[in-house]
Amino acid sequence: MLGRRPLFRNRNLRAEHLGKSVYAFIGKNLWFTFFVIGVLVFTIIATTYEPEDPVFHPPSTSTLLLTEKLGSPPPPAFKSDDALVKTGEDLVASNQTAFETFINITDVESAVIPSESAEIKGVTGEDEVITEKTECGVDDPVNCGDPDVFRLLMTTAMEYFKDLHFYRFGKPVPGKNESSCHMAWRFRPKEGKAAAFYKDYRTFTLKRTDNCTLVVAGIGDYHSGSNARKKRSRGRGRGRNKDKDKEVFEKVSTNVDAHPVALPEVGETVNDALPAVESEISFSEEKYLIYSGGGDRCKSMNQYLWSFHCMLGEALYLNRTLVIDLSVCLSNIYTKTGHDEEGKDFRFYFDFEHLMDSASVLDQVQFWSEWKKWQQKDGLSLHVVEDVKVTPMKLAQVEDTVIMRKFGSNNYWYQVCEGEAEPVITRPWHMIWKSRRLLDIASAIAARLNWDFDAVHVERGEKAKNKQLWPNLDTDTSPEGLLSTLKDKIDDGRDLYIATTELNPSFFDPLKDKYTTHFIDDYKDLWDSQSDWYDEMKKLNNGNPVEFDGYMRISVDTEVFLRAKKQIETFNDLTKDCKDGIDSLFFGQGYVKPNVESSFCFTSHDSFAGLVHQLPSYAHIFLFPALASPPSLNSFYSTVSRAARRE
Repeated sequence: MLGRRPLFRNRNLRAEHLGKSVYAFIGKNLWFTFFVIGVLVFTIIATTYEPEDPVFHPPSTSTLLLTEKLGSPPPPAFKSDDALVKTGEDLVASNQTAFETFINITDVESAVIPSESAEIKGVTGEDEVITEKTECGVDDPVNCGDPDVFRLLMTTAMEYFKDLHFYRFGKPVPGKNESSCHMAWRFRPKEGKAAAFYKDYRTFTLKRTDNCTLVVAGIGDYHSGSNARKKRSRGRGRGRNKDKDKEVFEKVSTNVDAHPVALPEVGETVNDALPAVESEISFSEEKYLIYSGGGDRCKSMNQYLWSFHCMLGEALYLNRTLVIDLSVCLSNIYTKTGHDEEGKDFRFYFDFEHLMDSASVLDQVQFWSEWKKWQQKDGLSLHVVEDVKVTPMKLAQVEDTVIMRKFGSNNYWYQVCEGEAEPVITRPWHMIWKSRRLLDIASAIAARLNWDFDAVHVERGEKAKNKQLWPNLDTDTSPEGLLSTLKDKIDDGRDLYIATTELNPSFFDPLKDKYTTHFIDDYKDLWDSQSDWYDEMKKLNNGNPVEFDGYMRISVDTEVFLRAKKQIETFNDLTKDCKDGIDSLFFGQGYVKPNVESSFCFTSHDSFAGLVHQLPSYAHIFLFPALASPPSLNSFYSTVSRAARRE
């Protein structure tokens, strides 16, 4: 098999022996005959089924592949999963053209940097060490605008942060005193898996030696150089011109992508102020779509986003401005109290600025305020729809100013995109990103670890206590079990970030003998009352403090985990238990990465077929019912090998 690892070495599994063994066994056990036939039929169907890519692709397939989560309403069969929900930026491949052109030290050393212009006009062999050509004193102020100071700070940053690729440097500005400069840069971890750029701005402390040579004496912490943080203009999101820093050093790419993908810039100033209504004319001439009521409120983020994307997809199909209720009810699965909590804001969790840049949206409170002003005067009309079976296609010809869909408590937004509408309405996944404020906290934690750490996700909590559904989880995620598993995966002495549902961090104390352990609560200062996040959220929330709640914690914990160089998951890596328990329909085990054994759980035929459809050619899965998988059946596992359709 072209060097593939042999799956079985038992001579009894050869073709000349297998048939006799199977017939002999079947003759003794009629019931097992039906089992074997069932597995074979299932495997044939699974390997020949040709779905589109699951979850984040055309809705007709997405609905099928989320059968275990969507079900048939009412009520919806979404699982109460407190995991972080994937959003648009998670779907972008990490091999974007924009990541290919990064700055090297030789680029900085050879470039001419004019003092009054950011244009790079030529090359020179000047040294990075600066010697003043005029008389100077050791205590003289540092001229942060000097091109040689700019060059010194850039080369120092690249030498100090060896695990980063740099894409742009902003011109240094004076710091808090005469011996410091603040400088910003755009970067990305060399081994970064997320398709995003990051921005940092730091304090550089400089001093002169006895011969007046300037050297960097120290570099401040993440985002310590606040004077270099560029403010962004206010205005309506979609189509507005954003301020660009013209005084920058960057390397122009020779490979330009004709259709560049929008990428998050974590660390940039977030401008998610509500878009202003420009005038009476602009309001009255627009067409709007509003969703009101429904049973989606206070449900999991998974269901909320599934329904939200349906609503947004219909607005795009009808070419109408979507009127959004920005108030969010946080499900009890994310709260400390165990009760649903009203009073949250969409902008706490998601990137409203990106949504404004991507689509025409308006806050519901603003809308009704303007509606009261102009509805009678301008003769604005309202078309109410109370039946979820009325398709978007039937509404395409409606000329009224507003289409309002009203939902009963037993109806759900996502139902609009089912049935006839399923192949027509495309859910615009790329328009919803996670909050960049939360992503920035995750980046700050990664920066404190110098972007050079490994991570393990340890899911325990109620699952570890439930031995019926997860018989091995408690043992596999115990300190002893972790040490046994990690010894072959994580080198001794490494910084190890532990993302976990275990409430007692001391539970992991035995790991400290081999690793330097870190937890999310080690970094509470990033969201406490003295933090930038706290101040920004308070302003966003009309002067009221915002709690760093359970979903925010999950978001940050997961994003730090995803920034690690090595990532060890609970399910697949630490335990062979299924994430949803042994009541899953089927369990799979095999090789998706070369020589790396993984486990999978499937709750439906579609979820299994969707995975098989994406497997690389060297992947092998042994499939058997999760509720009946004793070792004696191992020789009857079905082997599936399928080349991925993706090119």
